[in-house]
Amino acid sequence: MGKTPAMPDYRVLPAGDTALVVEFGETIDRKLSALVLALARRLEEVRLDGIVETVPTFRSLMVHYDPLVLSSAALIAGIDELMQDLKVTEQAGRLWRLPTCYDASLAPDLGEVAAWTGLTPAQVIEQHSAVTYHVYMLGFLPGLAYLGDLPAELALPRREVPRPRVAAGSLTIAMTMTCIVPLETPSGWHLIGRSPVPFLQQRPRLAALLAPGDKVKLVPISLREYEDLSAKAAAGTLRIAPVDAAVGAAA
Repeated sequence: MGKTPAMPDYRVLPAGDTALVVEFGETIDRKLSALVLALARRLEEVRLDGIVETVPTFRSLMVHYDPLVLSSAALIAGIDELMQDLKVTEQAGRLWRLPTCYDASLAPDLGEVAAWTGLTPAQVIEQHSAVTYHVYMLGFLPGLAYLGDLPAELALPRREVPRPRVAAGSLTIAMTMTCIVPLETPSGWHLIGRSPVPFLQQRPRLAALLAPGDKVKLVPISLREYEDLSAKAAAGTLRIAPVDAAVGAAA
């Protein structure tokens, strides 16, 4: 959307003695996310001495810094200067097309979700896979991306009774978000499928597949395709790469 006509509203809050939080609002939406990611990019570009790490969240950016190198006052002044001319785009990030299996054997909550929403299971799958999701943030588990925004018809509260164990790759939904869990974990979200994609990459170093600002299309696959891709993932031969929107095909 180009350069903002005016400096966006924000406030800077202390988070202990080695971090600040730059907060942009109270809601979860893509415009606020674009502001968060734009400031993260600018801080990375200017490379202020003393900044250790920036961590984007739904509506704020946490900035970790070394107070022996950079004072909080100097960091706040630097942030204020960057905010004067912050260029924001909602098109930043990579596009991913990720195979996802909605077979009933991998989707124990699909029938209940269909019943609660008044849709058939096929309609739930159709609506869920029709969205181009936005990666708002990573959190809770290493490599766990919060993908928004679910169609309004699929927005549900969390399960009343969480599951103690959910398999890695499980596709879950709750509120306005969907997640694919990278590691086995407890979860109170509704489980409607599974992806064979490893969301924590082991080589050349441990790293998350997705990053804040990325876009994700979930591509439905059959159970047999899921099993074939899972075998490749287990053997370390499954290759998943971001794709250009104009190309629309996964590597």
